[in-house]
Amino acid sequence: MAFYIDSADRSLIEELWPTTAFRGVTTNPTILHRSGLSQADLPELYQWLHGLGVERFYAQVLGTTTKDMLASARALLELGPITVKVPASPAGLAAASTLVRDGVQVLLTAVYHPVQALVAQDLGIQGIAPYVGRMTDAGRAGIEAVTLMQQAIGSEPTRILAASLRSADDVAALAAAGVPDFTVGESVARRIVADELTMTAVDAFEADAAKGAAVRS
Repeated sequence: MAFYIDSADRSLIEELWPTTAFRGVTTNPTILHRSGLSQADLPELYQWLHGLGVERFYAQVLGTTTKDMLASARALLELGPITVKVPASPAGLAAASTLVRDGVQVLLTAVYHPVQALVAQDLGIQGIAPYVGRMTDAGRAGIEAVTLMQQAIGSEPTRILAASLRSADDVAALAAAGVPDFTVGESVARRIVADELTMTAVDAFEADAAKGAAVRS
């Protein structure tokens, strides 16, 4: 099982990375935009992450045609060893299939239906990113759909990297169903490393220790 930070916010990544709870960082054009960045900023971001010790990095192609996606992927691969994210559109499937045949690590993203997971597995794509929260927002049962994906495809050769997770409870439910990997935004990432009850207990331990030290003195 692996957790990833779904953000391009350097201050957040710098805060969370030392916990060692995360295996890497995932991005897409929307995530970059939220941090005031664009595709042109990826080389600098990649180098900064590498210096921080982040070895697993995901970046998404641009374009709506297979040709444009492949050209974008080639540009991304010049950054160094990365996993290329490709949307699960018809053009994206064709691009992803070509990249996989060329030995590129690919994550099929914006996956919304279990059938798309089956297609990805048939094409030998290494990973898929179903958007759990967005499925639910659209009136679909996100947790149930991703659970069905996991039951249908297992973890070889295609692993599920669950995305658009709205709570730590979502993560726990999917992990119980066998989903192996998760990418989480700021709020869920903070819950993963610091549950509020745990932090309350830590404060209580320290307060009691201070009282004990005062008595001994």
